[in-house]
Amino acid sequence: MSDDELDEDFDEAFGDRPLPAPVFGAVDTPEGYRSGFACFVGRPNAGKSTLTNALVGQKIVITSDKPQTTRTVVRGIVHRPDGQLVLVDTPGLHRPRTLLGERLNDLVMSTWAEVDVVAVCFPADEKIGPGDRFIVNELAKARRTTKIAVATKTDLASPQRIAEHLLDIAALGEETKTEWAEVVPVSSVAGDQIELLSDVLIAQMPEGPPLYPDGDLTDAPEQVLVAELIREAALDGVRDELPHSIAVVVEEMLPREGRPEDKPLLDIHANLYVERDSQKGIVIGKKGARLRHVGTTARKQIESLLGTPVYLDLHVKIAKDWQRDPRQLRKLGF
Repeated sequence: MSDDELDEDFDEAFGDRPLPAPVFGAVDTPEGYRSGFACFVGRPNAGKSTLTNALVGQKIVITSDKPQTTRTVVRGIVHRPDGQLVLVDTPGLHRPRTLLGERLNDLVMSTWAEVDVVAVCFPADEKIGPGDRFIVNELAKARRTTKIAVATKTDLASPQRIAEHLLDIAALGEETKTEWAEVVPVSSVAGDQIELLSDVLIAQMPEGPPLYPDGDLTDAPEQVLVAELIREAALDGVRDELPHSIAVVVEEMLPREGRPEDKPLLDIHANLYVERDSQKGIVIGKKGARLRHVGTTARKQIESLLGTPVYLDLHVKIAKDWQRDPRQLRKLGF
């Protein structure tokens, strides 16, 4: 395939993907109702995506043990009788090695200035290090933003380790002249103190009506969510640089024609893009076994999300060095 053909392929696949704006409207809200935006930040793999899903009560953001797997800012929406939280899940801030990495960092920092609260995630099973200090020092530049510290993954640490971790978080605040409005230890997996964190975040929001209609859990388009679930399945079990080389595009999502109303089927056609021939072979696997496994895993997650049976058709294509190519990155929305 020529570069021009590849370029056209990406144009059709990605196009422009502006983030949808929240839905504002005049609604009757109780006195003292609060609504606003909160952002989770932290080192890669600090538990931000899992925490977002736990607060929303449903999986809307992919999770992986591979660092730097979040690439889009997906808004999760938490509905409560006393308020509404709009959670912005951002990529992990890191020392970038590619143009993609630089743009992901820019995305994080621009988000900080637009939200009401920034919650910094510090995993309790790891000691605070230079990466945490870098993030908190950068966050100090957002002077008007309320800052909360969240000790994540407490299910992986002993009570003594958690106590030491909380002291270290307080010391980091003093060292960087960062005033923590609250410090909250949580476990997204065990569900420990998730409701308390929700209370803390709501209390920091300004008074105002809901920003989204009741029942909405995210404002990400279904095709974006489906693409992310496919990418999550493709990330499972891969190593080295491959996780960062995978991009997924949903080409088409249409109900199967001629199906009875009580037996619908959604046809989804998607492409997995990698950067090299060798990576394509890894994703497909021996006699296509790995790609079939990815498809089966992703299909189950998609059916759970959309509540309808799905036929998932996956193909693997090569987009050479797309992480370092400004033209390709623009078409990916970065």
